[in-house]
Amino acid sequence: MKLFLDTANIEEIKRIHQLGLIDGITTNPTIISRTGRDFETVIKEICSIVDGPVSAEVISLEAEGMVEEAEKLAQWAPNIVVKIPMTEEGLKATHILKQKGIKTNVTLIFSVAQGLLAAKAGATYISPFVGRLDDTGIDGIQLIAELRQVLDTYGLESEIIAASIRNITHFQEAALAGAHIATIPGTVFPKLWSHPLTDNGIKAFLSDWEALQNKLNA
Repeated sequence: MKLFLDTANIEEIKRIHQLGLIDGITTNPTIISRTGRDFETVIKEICSIVDGPVSAEVISLEAEGMVEEAEKLAQWAPNIVVKIPMTEEGLKATHILKQKGIKTNVTLIFSVAQGLLAAKAGATYISPFVGRLDDTGIDGIQLIAELRQVLDTYGLESEIIAASIRNITHFQEAALAGAHIATIPGTVFPKLWSHPLTDNGIKAFLSDWEALQNKLNA
């Protein structure tokens, strides 16, 4: 499974990128607004750090406006993926952008029907929101598994990005359910490599080593 980092924090991106774990970046207007910086500047800087796909979201709600924004965004860097909302106008824009060779990430997907339509429209990626579904009492991981079954059954090329990943359980279950990608907030990423038994094991090793050195030096 590929791993994307869901952030616009440049220092966070640089830190985790050094570990060789990041395959791409997802952003949205809310995330970028938290940086207090210009949208274009932030996206271009991210693209200069990460070679993989960088999702940048359109603001327009009309297909024509989405396409115009997408064409502009695609000129900023070769690894830009245009994030499109899951609406009728979004599907129309996705279909047009597919014909233009511009990659898209159709976001805010909450059902198999939505995911199937986005894939048929030509989305490069489809983004079901696991955590937000869980908030409503619906199993977000089950949606991941069902979408993967549908894509495989009908030979559709879209890749599933498991989004709204809030904890290590979401991450692990998304991997088991067949998500092609998980996009993970910077606050969650460190929890993936941490475990109290690992910490205790390191502490025990160091304690044993110190005891051995003290014995040899006695």
